[in-house]
Amino acid sequence: MDVTAVRTFVAVVEAGQFLEAAALLSVTPQAVSKRVAALEKELRVQLFTRDARGARITVDGQAFLPHARTFLEAAERAVASVRPGQRALRVDVIGRGLSLAGLLRGFHQAYPETELDVVTLFDSGTAIAAVRSGAIDATFRAVTVPGRQLPVGLEATPVFDEPLHLFTGPGHEFAQAAAVTPAQLAGRRIWMPGNMPGTEWAAYYDEFAAAFGIVIDSVGPDFGIEALLDTVAGSTTLGTFVSEQTPLVWPAGHDLRRIPVEDPTPLYPHALVWRTDNPHPSLTALRDHLTSAYPGRAAGGVWVPGASRLSAST
Repeated sequence: MDVTAVRTFVAVVEAGQFLEAAALLSVTPQAVSKRVAALEKELRVQLFTRDARGARITVDGQAFLPHARTFLEAAERAVASVRPGQRALRVDVIGRGLSLAGLLRGFHQAYPETELDVVTLFDSGTAIAAVRSGAIDATFRAVTVPGRQLPVGLEATPVFDEPLHLFTGPGHEFAQAAAVTPAQLAGRRIWMPGNMPGTEWAAYYDEFAAAFGIVIDSVGPDFGIEALLDTVAGSTTLGTFVSEQTPLVWPAGHDLRRIPVEDPTPLYPHALVWRTDNPHPSLTALRDHLTSAYPGRAAGGVWVPGASRLSAST
């Protein structure tokens, strides 16, 4: 149904005359007559009778009027839902329980008036395509080269570098260590069944393992974090990697250990990716909030993938 025609019908009802409705709508009386006639043809009823006193609404017009007003209100809400500054800012994170979700919570605490729609897209290809198409406003992704590997029209900036920890059970050889080095982990088996080929995190751990001779084992079904913790807790040889701020809860009897990896410290680099022509004002606020809190990357004593080394200053 033509929104303009329905709006014209309501204007005629409120004005009482086609001439006054035309003045309210800043169109000619002929345009008003044409719109009303088109609406009457679509509805197959007469909405007005015309006489010397003006336009008098018919019984059918009276029946249609409340629905017409509801229709116009719904149309306005539909437009407002996609109007920059009025719709929620849609941001993708890999998982709601990970550190990136914490970054968004911090932003929302700083800007409580901003509406956020948090979505979880699994792989970077899907997320980048969603940003490019406008389905989402931004995504957090790792191992991204700002301005180099992104499609034209997209930008990225580093916003968070998260150190890695070795995660072991109490019987593991490094369970009592205050810290371990990547060199000490050479030849050790790190079990990460969630590292699916083609994901950015699998690419990160593959490059890290290759750089220091670590064995990343992704063989076996991924039954989730609880099953992973159960297995690691009971093993003297298996460990896994977790990010420093990944929140984990496990049974007290597991006695699991989180051991910082240092000298160099492997950093998992997170970047915010967005479309350069996206006018949503909350996107600017989010970007400014994250970049102002980002301390920059230390010049030495850390390890990041080669792609991120190229773009650390971008």
